[in-house]
Amino acid sequence: MKLIRFGAVGHEKPGVELNDGSRLDVSSLVSDYDEKFFAGDGILVLKEKLKSAQDQLPKVEPSARLGAPLTRPSKIVCVGLNYAKHAAESGMDIPAEPVLFFKATSAIVGPNDDIVIPKGSEKTDWEVELAIVIGKKASYVDEQDAMEHIAGYVLHNDVSERAFQLEKSGQWVKGKSCDTFAPLGPFIATRDEIADPGKLNLWLKVNGETKQDSDTSDLIFGVPHLVSYISQFMTLLPGDIISTGTPFGVGMGLTPPTYLKDGDEVELGIDGLGTSIQKVRAYKI
Repeated sequence: MKLIRFGAVGHEKPGVELNDGSRLDVSSLVSDYDEKFFAGDGILVLKEKLKSAQDQLPKVEPSARLGAPLTRPSKIVCVGLNYAKHAAESGMDIPAEPVLFFKATSAIVGPNDDIVIPKGSEKTDWEVELAIVIGKKASYVDEQDAMEHIAGYVLHNDVSERAFQLEKSGQWVKGKSCDTFAPLGPFIATRDEIADPGKLNLWLKVNGETKQDSDTSDLIFGVPHLVSYISQFMTLLPGDIISTGTPFGVGMGLTPPTYLKDGDEVELGIDGLGTSIQKVRAYKI
């Protein structure tokens, strides 16, 4: 099942996308895709309700705006340097353990909403990533049980401001959390939709030119390991997001380094998780 949210900013409703690409409004069946939904077998319940109600549900217009496909979670946990070639282009060693940092949930926007270059930025960069959506509370989870705690997967552009991230003192969070820096979607693909999250092509283009083109088989730390590892340090709640890292091809790693500017268009996708397009806009008071 593919979970979507649609409508104006701040007024999104839950929906589903069918295999033929059409979309249905399921707001009469579920209040929203939030922590309560994921914690309470919401996916299974919704599937059962759809069997009898699908033909009666309103259709979502193709022109409707898509919001992030879940409400704001308690946290976004990101994994840095999780592809060997990306570590190399960043001039950093391959980590012995996952490198973790947080991204503010206020950065979340819809999949096709604008990316706003923050005030004072000269190094806003792109990062296509596979993100995990937690479906069951996870604390001290063994790796062999980790998949049971996953609700599904979602496409994420982990937009980053490199000067804020690397040239200012402190942690990476400053370069990761600016408003609009977490476009999510177009949909959450439930776990059964993705046979093997370790075998997915992911790519990103800027103004039609391919910048990133890789495969999740190149992940240093795979999906089950990440869920288990992170749960040793914090409790993962239903609806929380783990963003698993980006492959090589970011702007910082190009020669010369190349960053996003006003008017650019970023397009990205992952097998089974759809595509998204974001226009880049300069910050305006």
